[in-house]
Amino acid sequence: MTQGVERRNLVSANWVLVLLTLVLAAIGLLNLYSASVVRLGEGTSVAAYFQKQCLWMIIGVFCMFFCMFLDYRRLISSAEPMLVLSVLLLLLLLFFGPDMGGVKRWIPLGPVNFQPSEAVKISVMLLGAKLLAKGKDPLTWREFFPILSVGFVPAVLVLKQPDLGTAIIIMFILGGMMLYRGLKAQIIKVGVLVLILSPLAVDKLIMPRLLDYQRARITGFLSPEKAPAKAVYQSDQSRIAIGSGKIWGKGYLEGTQSKLRFIPARHTDFALAVFGEEWGFTGCVALMTLFCLFLLSIYTTIRETKDRFGGMLGAGIFFYFFWQILINVGMVLGLMPVVGIPLPFISYGGSSAVVNFCMVGLLLNISMRRFVFRAA
Repeated sequence: MTQGVERRNLVSANWVLVLLTLVLAAIGLLNLYSASVVRLGEGTSVAAYFQKQCLWMIIGVFCMFFCMFLDYRRLISSAEPMLVLSVLLLLLLLFFGPDMGGVKRWIPLGPVNFQPSEAVKISVMLLGAKLLAKGKDPLTWREFFPILSVGFVPAVLVLKQPDLGTAIIIMFILGGMMLYRGLKAQIIKVGVLVLILSPLAVDKLIMPRLLDYQRARITGFLSPEKAPAKAVYQSDQSRIAIGSGKIWGKGYLEGTQSKLRFIPARHTDFALAVFGEEWGFTGCVALMTLFCLFLLSIYTTIRETKDRFGGMLGAGIFFYFFWQILINVGMVLGLMPVVGIPLPFISYGGSSAVVNFCMVGLLLNISMRRFVFRAA
């Protein structure tokens, strides 16, 4: 009987999501290989980024299947301890972590580095989903602030590393989950007022507290003609690379902007610029179509689940991917400030790659049990 239930659950898994994930991961590896190749005469040398990412992808696939078969509903009781542990790791990193190029974001683990802020996203989503699943009505002010604090405290600690991009994503994920649950009209009105006043708040309250390079990036986005050349160099070079790809691109491994190293962070935050130069407008449209299908597949799983905790957790994962895709693409195209957010499955990054696969594993877990009703 148990075997029959498990077999039925396995058949119910969202295998389309698995296929889309593996296709995106394969594209990411191919793109990273191209971004890592440096032509020296007739020979080529491949940077260690590609080799490390292959290892991280393999680890990520194993983590995906582990998260897939571990019943996600057992994580409800672990939500608070996981968030506490995540906050403690951030505090330890802040006070005792190694300084790597002026930032404290990674914990060295032998040949690799672990980034605690990536794990924080999972713990924030779990506790947020647990709290949001307790009610069906739109959020009231009494519920709003305790749930907001779930992400606010870790986001402040991440901002101290400094990592503005991850701090923004943490709050955006939680905000998306609250919108999915629903908000009282009073909260929506206040939110609209905050958006209207946000330019003034950014100028008077936030900008003075940012680091010099962070202020330069925002200033470079708002007034590129007044910003120093260094502040807009990344954005300018990425747009030049994508524009030079035209309709069909220059061809795989033939991107000159990438090979001549004009594109900064071409293997991480600006990996899309490498892809756009080599595959052109057509390739970028195809890649964005894959991402849209990926998000649609996640939404289908959320819509069909009958478990409130699973639905809220799925919504958090949806917004985790949605915001990163939207902000990274906007950043590379010069439509948003450069805030250091990777493109899922395409950008290099070990911790983020493993977390991406864990998120997909949790979605598969939810999809396997989406026809099983259990009140949260």
